[in-house]
Amino acid sequence: MNQTEDAVVAEPVNLMGLSEAKLIAFFESIGEKKFRATQVLKWIHQFGVIEFDEMSNISKVLREKLKKIAVIHPPHVIKQWDSVDGTRKFLIEVSGGNAVETVFIPDGERGTLCVSSQVGCSLDCSFCATGKQGFNRDLTCAEIIGQVWIAAKSFGQLAEKGPRKVTNVVMMGMGEPLLNFDNSVDAMNLMMHDNCYGLSKRRVTLSTSGVVPMLDKLGDYTDACLAISLHAPNDALRNELVPINKKYPIAMLLASAERYITGLPDNRRKITIEYTLIDHVNDRPEHAEELAVLLKDIPVKINLIPFNPFNLSNYKRVSNNALRRFQTILVEAGYTTTVRTTRGEDIDAACGQLAGAVNDKTRRSERYGLPGVVSEDVVKIMSHSS
Repeated sequence: MNQTEDAVVAEPVNLMGLSEAKLIAFFESIGEKKFRATQVLKWIHQFGVIEFDEMSNISKVLREKLKKIAVIHPPHVIKQWDSVDGTRKFLIEVSGGNAVETVFIPDGERGTLCVSSQVGCSLDCSFCATGKQGFNRDLTCAEIIGQVWIAAKSFGQLAEKGPRKVTNVVMMGMGEPLLNFDNSVDAMNLMMHDNCYGLSKRRVTLSTSGVVPMLDKLGDYTDACLAISLHAPNDALRNELVPINKKYPIAMLLASAERYITGLPDNRRKITIEYTLIDHVNDRPEHAEELAVLLKDIPVKINLIPFNPFNLSNYKRVSNNALRRFQTILVEAGYTTTVRTTRGEDIDAACGQLAGAVNDKTRRSERYGLPGVVSEDVVKIMSHSS
């Protein structure tokens, strides 16, 4: 065997994270027809099969060939937690001594999976536990789509063994997806692909804190729904809560978001505005009134999120009275305004609480007195599993 063949064997291609175009290119590079890509996409993402020997409509010769040059490796689940309210959280191991968290949130016939895009987060939003532990790296496409595969598999959704539990996916877990643009886009397109998970474009949502240059190019690669992590009605307050606002202020961000949504073929869609309400920080009536003026004439719906407390934060949860008053002002101004129900608090799976384990390259975690991770329980689990 020559050195080139050795290299191929030593570094097999993980087919889990290949988009349709990349999978077609892979098969054509080994002298196979492009329809093989469709077959393998279905085996992996519709039937949950990761062993080539189980792919019955592929010849034995090709199966043996694939075993030498390729693998199908979903991420490894370290631990699963199930909440009393039906929420399910997965702690998922990724390379480099890291782990990310993925959360499934049931709501009647709707089941939403909150997916992570990075190990930690390079942004440092003041109300989010993820940012406090710093940043290690971007997740690969295999690690992102693997979270959907894991959740669907856990509910017997793959291979038509049970009803569809994961009906919606939101890129709102750990990390900023637009800072991991290529992998996030490839993963979302696999979620929506008819030969994979077949989710409607209205049921896959990317949430961003405001990386405007990447948002400006997003429409060239996907038509997923868009959510803006806003949390303040003016730049002065948003600079404190979402530091990236100092680089890409609100007016610039909203203009970019509006360009994206109006550029989609479906002109009935709206931008989701995410607004985390924090007691005596951004929850006053004047904030609601300012927000109503700010969003005038922009196609939006507003999702109010009560702040979920976590260690290292002095912020407090908004009072019910302040929450309802804020919502009423927006509704009376003509906005569709919902309140996100807090779910999974007993397993630290609520919005803003995701921690995982991050081998921090930024040293931000040291500033918060952390050993590179937030949860001591996660440290123990990671140590036990290794």
